[in-house]
Amino acid sequence: MRLAPLIVLAALALPAAAADPKPEIDRPVGKPQAVGVVHTLRQIPEACARVEGAFTGQAAEPYKFAVVRTSPNCQPRARFVDAAKAKADAKSGWIFNDLIRVPSAACSSQMAVVRIWRKPAAGAPPKLDAQGRSRIYLKESVDVAKKGDLAALPIYAASMGVEGKACN
Repeated sequence: MRLAPLIVLAALALPAAAADPKPEIDRPVGKPQAVGVVHTLRQIPEACARVEGAFTGQAAEPYKFAVVRTSPNCQPRARFVDAAKAKADAKSGWIFNDLIRVPSAACSSQMAVVRIWRKPAAGAPPKLDAQGRSRIYLKESVDVAKKGDLAALPIYAASMGVEGKACN
């Protein structure tokens, strides 16, 4: 009879796991975080961004997350957008990049789940020159920019949810 609750919990977890494709990054569940402590979930250097989160301790909104710029001097080589607005899913060309799970230290049955999606750019790397090097020349890049033929940037998107039962 002790196995019955475990079977029920496993059956409830299957639909959520089946809905997500396998992420590119395989990461274990994070360390439990205390209420009110801001913690870094993920850094994306090419977008000059860091995803931060914190448990609030409030039943209405138990977890908050934000995308923060890492440095004012950083020149992004990718964009970061809201996953709901971008409609990020595998059917529209997005790649499921990362699944981040962070349990609450104050409520062990509650876990914040952040999904990171990535949409690669359609551009190709520069052709190799006679020395086998990929080179970008300033004058050529300025001429291309003046024509408006800029290459698309990769895009990242994040969505957040809270799973489990509230302790309040």
